[in-house]
Amino acid sequence: MPPEETASALARGPRSDAVVAFVGGGNMASALIGGLVAAGRPLADIVVVEPFEAQRDKLAHSFGVQAQPACDQRLARAGTVVWAVKPQLFAEAAAPCAAFVGGALQLSVMAGIRTDAIARAVGLAAAQAAVVRAMPNTPALIGRGIAGLFATAAVSTAQRQRVEALLAPTGATMWLPQEADLDAVTAVSGSGPAYVFYLLEAMIDAAVQMGLGAEQGRRLAIATFDGAAELARRSNEPPEALRAQVTSKGGTTHAAIASLEADGVKAAFVKALRAAERRAQELGNEFGHA
Repeated sequence: MPPEETASALARGPRSDAVVAFVGGGNMASALIGGLVAAGRPLADIVVVEPFEAQRDKLAHSFGVQAQPACDQRLARAGTVVWAVKPQLFAEAAAPCAAFVGGALQLSVMAGIRTDAIARAVGLAAAQAAVVRAMPNTPALIGRGIAGLFATAAVSTAQRQRVEALLAPTGATMWLPQEADLDAVTAVSGSGPAYVFYLLEAMIDAAVQMGLGAEQGRRLAIATFDGAAELARRSNEPPEALRAQVTSKGGTTHAAIASLEADGVKAAFVKALRAAERRAQELGNEFGHA
C-alpha cells in the first residue's frame, strides 16, 4: 500500500487506548518509544510528530518508527498523547494538534507547563481534562530513571495505570498529591543527575591532583557512586548512619567530612537545590500558565 494510502487508512481508525502519539521525538520521547517497541507495541500504534528531519531519520533507524513532520488526523486515533517538546515551544506545537487530541489522555514530560495550560491548549476545560504531568530525569534513557507524577482529578485509575505502564521502561515512578510538588521533584531528581556528574568531576580532578590517571579516577569515582547508591537502596539505615559507619574519628574520611563541613558544603548544596526549585517555579510562571 502506498504511504499516502496507509496514512489515509490510519487516519480513519477510531481512537484507541493502544495508540500512543508523541508530539516531539527527542531524547525522552525516544526512551519511551524504545520501551514501547521493546514491549512489542505494533509500530502502527505509535504516532510521532517531529519537525526535524534528522531526528525523524534517527527514529526510523533506531526503532522503525515513521515520524511525520506535522500534526494531522492520524493523531485522532491516539488514546494517549505525550507532549515532549521544549516548554517554550509548547504553545506553538499544540496549536495545530489541538483539533485532533482533545479526547485523549494528555501526558506531559515538559518542565514547567502546568495542567491547566495543557488543558486550555487542547481546547478542554481544566476541571474536565485528563492530564498527567511527569518530571523524569536523564537516567530514564538507560531505564534507571525516576519520574514524579501528578494527575488531575479527571484521570481515572485505568489511565494512571496506562501512564505507569508507558513509563515503566524508563525506571521508577512516584505519584504526588499536589502539582506544586513537581517543582521540588525537578530540583531534587530532575536536575539531580547534573549534581552527581558535578561531584564526579570533582573526584576525578582530585584523583589527578593526587597522581592518579584521569581514567583511573573516573573508574574509581563512578564505581564508588554506583556502589554507595546501591548500598543505600538496599539498607534500612538512613544516609547519615551509613556515612557514620565509614567515618572513624581521626581517620581519613573524618578529615574529608570535617573539611566539607568547615566549608559549609551541605548548606551550600541545600541552597543550590532551593535555587533550582525557585527556577522551576519561575519557568512555570513564565511558560506554564493557561
